[in-house]
Amino acid sequence: MHSTRLLTLIKLLAFLLILASCQSNTNKSDLADMDLMKYGLPIKIKAPVDAQVEASDLGFVKDVTVKGDENFYLQITGGMATTTDSGKIKDEHLEEVRDNEFFDELLKEEDHGFIFRKKITEELINHDFRFVRIQGDMEYIFQVGLIGNYSEKDVERMYNAVK
Repeated sequence: MHSTRLLTLIKLLAFLLILASCQSNTNKSDLADMDLMKYGLPIKIKAPVDAQVEASDLGFVKDVTVKGDENFYLQITGGMATTTDSGKIKDEHLEEVRDNEFFDELLKEEDHGFIFRKKITEELINHDFRFVRIQGDMEYIFQVGLIGNYSEKDVERMYNAVK
């Protein structure tokens, strides 16, 4: 009887330790302020301290990627705003995402963004997000980088980093 309780207690402690270590890896506090002005975007985000930034100016659109640790890869596109209603732009992106054959489920929706799951195959599940920010006459769309496989917690971390 005592060995069963002891085993249950050990399992509970192991679970709590694993849970605590997972939460510390996805905590927003491990991210530092990053100003993207020198890359052509007048915005600030949170990113890993050692993150690498690449910027492309395609004339009418700016494309900036921020790569940090293996679970942090953002793509930011900026261009002339078609409207000052970020909710409308978010809704357009949501409609586009839902029309994609790999869309599986909307996990979170807010006024300026959303998180969703993609099911590529039964075994391959990926997560992504869109977040819209309007500044002056410019709109900025945030999403995960084009390469990689991200858990829901990874995406939640990046989503919160750009809010």
